[in-house]
Amino acid sequence: MCGILAVLGCSDDSQAKRVRVLELSRRLKHRGPDWSGLYQHGDNYLAHQRLAIIDPASGDQPLFNQDETIVVTVNGEIYNHEELRKSLTGHTFRTGSDCDVIAHLYEEHGENFVDMLDGMFSFVLLDTRNNTYIAARDAIGITPLYIGWALDGSVWISSELKGLNDDCEHFEVFPPGHLYSSKTGGFRRWYNPVWFNEAIPSTPYDPLVLRRAFEDAVIKRLMTDVPFGVLLSGGLDSSLVAAITARHLGGTKAAKEWGAQLHSFCVGLEGSPDLKAAREVADYLGTVHHEFHFTVQDGIDAIEDVIYHIETYDVTTIRASTPMFLMSRKIKSLGVKMVISGEGSDEIFGGYLYFHKAPNKEEFHQETCRKIKALHQYDCLRANKSTSAWGLEARVPFLDKEFINVAMSIDPEAKMINMDQKKIEKWILRRAFEDADHPYLPKVYFYVTFNL
Repeated sequence: MCGILAVLGCSDDSQAKRVRVLELSRRLKHRGPDWSGLYQHGDNYLAHQRLAIIDPASGDQPLFNQDETIVVTVNGEIYNHEELRKSLTGHTFRTGSDCDVIAHLYEEHGENFVDMLDGMFSFVLLDTRNNTYIAARDAIGITPLYIGWALDGSVWISSELKGLNDDCEHFEVFPPGHLYSSKTGGFRRWYNPVWFNEAIPSTPYDPLVLRRAFEDAVIKRLMTDVPFGVLLSGGLDSSLVAAITARHLGGTKAAKEWGAQLHSFCVGLEGSPDLKAAREVADYLGTVHHEFHFTVQDGIDAIEDVIYHIETYDVTTIRASTPMFLMSRKIKSLGVKMVISGEGSDEIFGGYLYFHKAPNKEEFHQETCRKIKALHQYDCLRANKSTSAWGLEARVPFLDKEFINVAMSIDPEAKMINMDQKKIEKWILRRAFEDADHPYLPKVYFYVTFNL
């Protein structure tokens, strides 16, 4: 993950203002310790703190189109950037960065290109030809983004609140799946799939379709030019992520650079069941497993730092963020810069215990919709900021845009828990990966209840 900060239309192009923008941008340096950049055009400033995952040598930001009339600062990963490059005939790219396509897509399609992006992202794009700008955030809100307004009428956009809260009269969360345009001075939703309106889907459950969709979601996240691993708690979701990653790592560029044996990471209190379960899965998959321990006092000592980085006082989020925060520091110390994690499955498949009480499939589906829409306030925020605090990137395949479309189009009757039929929580996910000939995980994962 990177850190972005934009100050737009501030009616001040002085050196003092530039110094202030640099000062605020440095508050995001933990998100991008590898390089920093600042572009100024009149009274518009685009700043960037870079965590180099793709094209570390030449992908510094802000990024430009060929004639440098369009400039963009991006936090995120665009997994389909190679296909998008091929579709952009007549364009010359300056870097190998996955984010380099954004300025060129805007040049080709105007503001209506955001839905073409497959990935997690937040960006601000300035068109110097007419001094207009747009900003956008990914479909679910995997990457954090905030927007604020100052007394002089300027608009401020930042990856974290600490980049703008001292200088803005009012600020708020930039809504996921939305685009903000200076031409209209407001937001519009660019992400509006069928499930978002909470209409009850009716597509029959096909385990192989679900399996292929999730495998594709994991495989595309193996795109990296730096060492990486998987977070492995021992529950169903992270274990499936690890199993698929281990199965498909061999033929990737990452395997050729860093080795074909997957590294897995787990954290817990001494003797915790998570540590035991993760160790068993790691042994089964043959990963290089790293087990980190912390004490209750370690967690208490870290709370102030956790709140500073997570930027919330929500008790549940802080409690869940603390071990992830501590583990991320250990992972980064090993030279790893990216991890793949299992957030989002419980929301999509109704994995929480109270889903047992769903009275019918309509209410079951509507609650999953509400849970997914709120992820940016809780699990996405925790996963992104706990890792970014130490310059580590977390990728979340369960929140892949295409996978969500497949999973949320399934008739929710198939997702409902029915103990009489031996259908425990996330039964359709378990069944999709139950393969007697080429097992993904030990049999216990397909018959015993786990709740991540």
